[in-house]
Amino acid sequence: MVGPKTWLGGIFSKRSGSSKSVDFKFTATQEVRYRKLQDRANVPYDETCVDHQNALLELWNLAYPNIMLDGLISEQWKEMGWQGSNPSTDFRGGGFLSLENLVYFVKTFPSAFHRLLLKQRGKRATWEYPFAIAGVNISFMLTQMLELYRVKPKCQHCVNFVKILEDDEEAFDVLYCIAFIMMDAQWLTTHASYMEFNDVLQVTRAQLEKELALEDINSIRDLPAFNLLHNL
Repeated sequence: MVGPKTWLGGIFSKRSGSSKSVDFKFTATQEVRYRKLQDRANVPYDETCVDHQNALLELWNLAYPNIMLDGLISEQWKEMGWQGSNPSTDFRGGGFLSLENLVYFVKTFPSAFHRLLLKQRGKRATWEYPFAIAGVNISFMLTQMLELYRVKPKCQHCVNFVKILEDDEEAFDVLYCIAFIMMDAQWLTTHASYMEFNDVLQVTRAQLEKELALEDINSIRDLPAFNLLHNL
């Protein structure tokens, strides 16, 4: 199930094109929250940091409440879709943010999280995408899609997201959950195989950009794809 690191690196290296530039001015709250999100995106995962270790253990305990984990380094992690026995080696693109996103997903939408983790819906491929690694890639994709590497975003969907962020500090985390379940739905619809994950992720990104650019979107929960989180 878990593939070579070149599979992961290939996903990280590709970006889709940007849309027409839009000029806008931050409100005070928008700028504070956008900078805070940028700061989160720039924190690498540190396997020597107790807070990071505890977050990783929390992820396991929430994902598998009835299975005791042997330790931070264990072959059990492969069951979640990490590439080896030490998950810390797989956070290079998503950083600590990607772990925070996974923990948020399982805490906030546990049914949807476990449905994807356990591959409970639809006809699955012989070689499935690894759940945890997919989650790391989705976090990274979102940081690129929302232009968190810029001082100020320029694309319409990014500007709309910043406006949403003003009223909802958890907007990015909810968007992550939506993106994950959108990706899985696209995976099933197209009967994708293991090596087609990058194509599926790019389609997911394009659809998210379109939905965020809609004029009547005032919150993340207004996105048409939000309903997928509750479509059990």
